[in-house]
Amino acid sequence: MLHQTPPKRLVIFIAALFALIGQSHANADSGKYQKVLQSVAWVITSNAENETSTGTGVLVDAEKKLLLTNSHVVGDSRKAVVFFPDSPGGKLAVRRKHYLKNILKLGIQGTVIAVDRRRDLALIELPKVPESVTAIKLAAESTTPGTKVDLVGNPGDSDILWVYTSGTVRSVYQKKFKSTHGEHDFMAVETQSPIKPGDSGGPIVDENGELVALAQSFSPQSTLVSFCVDVTEIRQMLESPWKSAPLPTRVLLDEAGIEYTRHESGHYQIDQAIGNDVRQAVFVAKHTEYHGRADVRRIWSTVQSSETAPEETLLMRLMRQNSATKIGSWAVEKNSDGYIVFFVAKLDATASDDALESTIDYVARLAGAMQKDLKPETSEASAEATLAAWLEMK
Repeated sequence: MLHQTPPKRLVIFIAALFALIGQSHANADSGKYQKVLQSVAWVITSNAENETSTGTGVLVDAEKKLLLTNSHVVGDSRKAVVFFPDSPGGKLAVRRKHYLKNILKLGIQGTVIAVDRRRDLALIELPKVPESVTAIKLAAESTTPGTKVDLVGNPGDSDILWVYTSGTVRSVYQKKFKSTHGEHDFMAVETQSPIKPGDSGGPIVDENGELVALAQSFSPQSTLVSFCVDVTEIRQMLESPWKSAPLPTRVLLDEAGIEYTRHESGHYQIDQAIGNDVRQAVFVAKHTEYHGRADVRRIWSTVQSSETAPEETLLMRLMRQNSATKIGSWAVEKNSDGYIVFFVAKLDATASDDALESTIDYVARLAGAMQKDLKPETSEASAEATLAAWLEMK
């Protein structure tokens, strides 16, 4: 077939047409970015160890002043500092130092009022919302593979905020997995787009700028594969009764006025009085344990440590007592040094100060009674034999 070179004018026309189409898409993306940006926030939290972490959030309810983010972004924090985009002189400020320098003017102190670790979602209630900020519109239904999506986030490896990232939906499916933040099970939107630490909690929007998912994590095998929480999960959380977020252990103990010391393990030790000049060491776990919507706080006290396994008579006795205890149970654990017998209670992590104090007292008294019972009484004869043996030692 004879190839004919197209006329020069036609070539110029086609090039101009493609340029115009490209410019049209660019303008559309820019307009969508500006629209979504009005709902996005930079979130800073601090845990009980005063370790600071940052992430992203999106305003989902302007009337109730609710900001949505991931539960792993807030962690055990119950307070958060939130920044919305600032445009001094009509130009968007993108550097972090601008917001930190003007924290008194731009920073908003929010309160974490709800967490859903199964879905990895959390809600932050704000005392106010700037006039320039608007709540994002939630999509009516899940997105589909092949859909073009965009993210506005705050990647932690950059000094720049409000970063725009585009991608494509790979799949939508139920995802169940474990992480250091608990067990997760939610409808996931898998995208082909890079999500970095700090982007977590950022809005994933469709071509209409509507929220179709929330950025959650990225694949350890491929940085271009990311996982997001589907909008149906977000709607269900917003429409269902919220679960109160438990306080960090240190904050709870401080608010309850309970004196403690920090054990070398990181757990909190309380020397609880159980009688005249008698105290029993009780420990409260530094971290809250999670299972689904259940948040529990572990409280325990050790009564015996030995290199050999407990005798059968002691084990049977502990089993009988387990059926009679009101809170908690006896347990035996084996570690590198031998065997430990202890009493442990698991308290609802959102329980009141009084409930915490009562549980600590109950654990201390029960463990103290068992410890006294297991300790052999020293007779005069055995004391004399011990003294004689010591005197014979060289």
